[in-house]
Amino acid sequence: MLRQLELDDMDSAARVHRASFDQALPWLAGLHTPEEDRWFYRERVFKTCKTWGAFDGAAMIGIIAFREDWIDQLYVLPEARRCGIGGELLDVAKRSFASLQLWTFQRNAQARRFYEARGFTVVRKTDGAGNEEREPDALYLWTR
Repeated sequence: MLRQLELDDMDSAARVHRASFDQALPWLAGLHTPEEDRWFYRERVFKTCKTWGAFDGAAMIGIIAFREDWIDQLYVLPEARRCGIGGELLDVAKRSFASLQLWTFQRNAQARRFYEARGFTVVRKTDGAGNEEREPDALYLWTR
């Protein structure tokens, strides 16, 4: 089941983000504390983005946060990957805008394959000097 998230869902969204991020990018694990993650989702993500979640029963298993022309967050729990959940969440954002951009780390091959298979193309790569993680990243663009 997919639904738009509310402020009360932000702590669960932060947990999904952290579990997914740490599994996909273990060399960056521990960058933020769980409390910092919860604050970020409550005070930044919820206030600036439309946020949707995917649920298996009552348990949140995936999230997407997007705003005009941008996907800010897209995470699916490791045990729920490869079941179509990420694609379903991405489709929510694609229905809302004619074009979308997002950043992902160059070393995150799984995410890059996911986005490229869904019509996103790389428009720029950086050395990571401009992001908090100092990790080389890639800017992707999708247009309808």
